[in-house]
Amino acid sequence: MSENLDDSGLKSIASEYDLFFIDIWGVLHNGIKLYENAVRVLEELSKNKKKFILLTNAPRPNLTVINTLKNMGLKNFSETVFTSGEASLRYILEKFNNKKFFHLGPPRDFDLFKKFEDKKVTDIDDSDYILCSGLFEEYENDLDYYKKFLSKHISKKMICTNPDLIVDRGNKREYCAGSIAKSFEEIYGEVIYFGKPHPPIYELAANVKDKKVLCIGDNLNTDIKGAVIQNFDSLLITGGIHRQEILKSSIVNVLKNYDAKINYFQKELKW
Repeated sequence: MSENLDDSGLKSIASEYDLFFIDIWGVLHNGIKLYENAVRVLEELSKNKKKFILLTNAPRPNLTVINTLKNMGLKNFSETVFTSGEASLRYILEKFNNKKFFHLGPPRDFDLFKKFEDKKVTDIDDSDYILCSGLFEEYENDLDYYKKFLSKHISKKMICTNPDLIVDRGNKREYCAGSIAKSFEEIYGEVIYFGKPHPPIYELAANVKDKKVLCIGDNLNTDIKGAVIQNFDSLLITGGIHRQEILKSSIVNVLKNYDAKINYFQKELKW
């Protein structure tokens, strides 16, 4: 049975854990502003000498997300940030360093491939692999477009730098790179994923050996599924991506629909 921490707060269980993986978008901020109570959690964990990693499925290097958080007002904890973009970048530099790629995503994600921009091609026919960081700006809501566009290129591997399917920017819901990768798999393309729920991201982000770990996130498909795969405990933030589903049904039914298991839940991250 999952425990509700709305009244008791994270402080009631924090002493039980050595390491916390905390999602950023949906837990620490909503894409526009920071959540004050979540920032206080970071401060309290730090005071109590607890190790935590701000682990995010962002298709950008660590430094870009760190600067975004600073601009939002988070002045500390830069050293705790680790992104799916950083994980994919390290892999590409090791395994695909001399390969030509086609970038599938908005121009703003250019910093992801700044180190090897000379390998970028504008014609997908000339590429060795597809680097997916998101959607084209002119086709932000048309997933069928990508199936048609990619149908002749399923022999190429796709590297997905953000396994999230959707995200909420304030009150606006947007597709993420994971939705394109899923569409690519549906036409029998091969995808290499970096980010939650896939295991490499956790080992790259921190030393998890012999540690009692709690994963905190708002996404059952990534944050919570990743915790289950790793055999970590989990805390679901119910006011995040699944809030409408939970309001319409109940947390019990939503968990059943996703075949998900959680240890704790909380409307918003609070100490």
